[in-house]
Amino acid sequence: MEVKVYTAHDEMRNIEELKPNPRNPNKHPEKQIDLLAKIIQEQGWRTPITVSKRSGLIVRGHARLEAAQKLGLKQVPVDLQEYESDEKEWADTIADNKIAELAQIDYPQLKDILQDLDTGDFDMDLTGFDIDDLEHLFAEYEMPGDDFFEVDDSEPKDKTKEMTCPECGHVFRQ
Repeated sequence: MEVKVYTAHDEMRNIEELKPNPRNPNKHPEKQIDLLAKIIQEQGWRTPITVSKRSGLIVRGHARLEAAQKLGLKQVPVDLQEYESDEKEWADTIADNKIAELAQIDYPQLKDILQDLDTGDFDMDLTGFDIDDLEHLFAEYEMPGDDFFEVDDSEPKDKTKEMTCPECGHVFRQ
């Protein structure tokens, strides 16, 4: 199998040459690896595996390596990085995982994007969400409809309409 590479990288390296860090604190369940393998197969490589020039160990990309192995790939894109010390190498490994966890998702906006993608022609697995996640997201984050606002129709039609949000009391003029 061949997978296209769309990411900047220093070299293509044989999988058997890569050394996962045995102390990597992140563990990757099979469901995650299966999904990541599908995404890599369909979308190509978008992020290389980072390897320390100092230790020769993988710093970032343990799950990508497992996904590549699942796909039976022989080579993967590798980014070689310099680290001044064990501490800085470890900090990069830990931060790579932790920083992503700190993001705050705008769920209504995410729902809007996912609904745009959900045409029936696009494989929604490529978003990382399974059908149960999508159904929950679509049901949980309903956007207010036209009937959400209280419209004051007592004024003549040629004047500005005022609408009051029943949740916060803010007055909108239209």
